[in-house]
Amino acid sequence: MANLELRGIRKRYSGAKETIKGIDLEIKDGEFVVFVGPSGCGKSTLLRMIAGLEDITGGDLLIDGTRANDIGPAERGLAMVFQSYALYPHMTVGENMGFSLKLAGVPKAERQEKVLEAARVLQLEKLLDRRPRDLSGGQRQRVAIGRAIVRKPKIFLFDEPLSNLDAALRLQMRVELAALHKELGATMIYVTHDQTEAMTMADRIVVLNAGRVEQVGSPLDLYHHPKNLFVASFLGSPGINLLEGKVTRLDRTGLDITLRHGGPISVPVKSGGLRIGDTATLGIRPENLRVEEAGPLSGKVLLTEHLGGLTYVHVKLKSGETVIMQSEGSEPLRPGDELNLAFVFETCQVFHQDGQALEHINRHELVAELEASSSAK
Repeated sequence: MANLELRGIRKRYSGAKETIKGIDLEIKDGEFVVFVGPSGCGKSTLLRMIAGLEDITGGDLLIDGTRANDIGPAERGLAMVFQSYALYPHMTVGENMGFSLKLAGVPKAERQEKVLEAARVLQLEKLLDRRPRDLSGGQRQRVAIGRAIVRKPKIFLFDEPLSNLDAALRLQMRVELAALHKELGATMIYVTHDQTEAMTMADRIVVLNAGRVEQVGSPLDLYHHPKNLFVASFLGSPGINLLEGKVTRLDRTGLDITLRHGGPISVPVKSGGLRIGDTATLGIRPENLRVEEAGPLSGKVLLTEHLGGLTYVHVKLKSGETVIMQSEGSEPLRPGDELNLAFVFETCQVFHQDGQALEHINRHELVAELEASSSAK
């Protein structure tokens, strides 16, 4: 396996603007890292640059400390799995998996041994004599992954490999890929536009936007502590609720935001340069909202989505803004019901006018500071 390091990586096509704008990133041996972002953000281009399928305009790509910019794709020791299975229809599963080894001149006995080993890992032993037309979509994707495994690459690269599968198969394959990563202990880089795939599979997520890295971190770190509005809005399904308000109090314990119809809401965050009277955005995750008679937000139910164990309740607030509350599947609310909503203020995010998230105050440090100040008096 291998470490991968990107230093100031850039990509510019002839006569066009930069699509990759100076990315610095280190991926450690054995990590499962997911590149995620909207269409056109550069995630697939970046993956293809790592694979050697796209030239690097600027910066350095290092594999195990060796600069790989000018090393050809075949010599980098990487294996890529594409969205398209690209299996040879006239070959059996075993022949498809071992074809790259055959081209490389690997002896037949050794090829068969490696194919059998990969088939065991992917539970394909009983399918080795079948042809692609006799396989399901999930089985074909496993064959494509097996074709990569037999090469024993330093790094596995996945470019939206589950996009062609239906919802049930995507879920199954996510579980299988996570198990495969654990068994192989391999370094894996996975590209997707599906934030659910990113949240459920990654050790670390790299959120990309317009050719730049917005934030890197563990799934839960990015979900609960987004760096900015873009990351907060992109991760989460349903998305985060965003409400505009004005700052009406500032001190070392936090700030108050008065919403259009509701508040003030006291949130333990640092001011980040905001002043009283400035506009700020309050972010509340759907699972943090609850019905409460004295809650600061009031509105009317527009829609309820019953999903079995969960219900999503769409509420139009008096301000005209709409929020989504996540509740238990037995939630009795119906369209037209009036209600008040409450939430734990410490779970909120506050965003500056420039979109950057304000830093939460460490309550233990604040208490110690207040106690020290009181003792000094």
